[in-house]
Amino acid sequence: MKNPYVILGIILAIVGAVLTPVFYFILSSIPLTAFGLSTIILGLTCIALANARPYISPEASQTLLRTGMENTSALLEELGIQNRAVYLPSNLRNGHPQAIIPLDENADLSQIKDKMPGRLIVRYGPKADDMAIAVTTIGSINLEMLGNKPGPSADEIESSITYITVGVLDIANGVRVNITDSKINVEISGGKMRADNTWYYQSLGSPLASISAAIASEALDKPVRILEEKHQNNKDIISLEVLA
Repeated sequence: MKNPYVILGIILAIVGAVLTPVFYFILSSIPLTAFGLSTIILGLTCIALANARPYISPEASQTLLRTGMENTSALLEELGIQNRAVYLPSNLRNGHPQAIIPLDENADLSQIKDKMPGRLIVRYGPKADDMAIAVTTIGSINLEMLGNKPGPSADEIESSITYITVGVLDIANGVRVNITDSKINVEISGGKMRADNTWYYQSLGSPLASISAAIASEALDKPVRILEEKHQNNKDIISLEVLA
């Protein structure tokens, strides 16, 4: 099926091109002539919009997203894992940022300092039970949209989160970031995607929290964990912890 914007644009442009001379030379009507010209302009605008329309529709993208999330949720539920994920920078995952979900809820995550192999099941410490599941997250994928790696300052992290959530994905209206010692507080206004009570969100956080944690981890070159996220006064407040 052809792009509907192209079809609509061609129809409007042709109708306007046919009627404009009739309105001007035969009917001598300036208002109707202006209407005909406006129709041509509107048609050309629709044709231009066709090039800006995403190749994959938002509905298709949402379907793909839900498929991946439900598969991950099923895996976590089958293993009985509800531990909070730890977001890792690309330098700890062979150049590809990911998150790991420890199998032990009392895991000592301060040991994560060395690069881990690019496998589904990874060892992050010297003990036999220092094992975790490595997964690619919403935040990890969206890091690829950043042209340059953000710096470790609050302003640069804020700018990167704003670029992704407001500029690219259009799922928020504004972002504020504050860093205090090992804590990062992210305040997102007008957020459109929030966590619900599923295994996926309990471990990996909402899309907004996942993006924030992934960007903060990459900017600081350190593991980051989502401590808490809540919604109040039309704002999503996300608390992150820097682990190393």
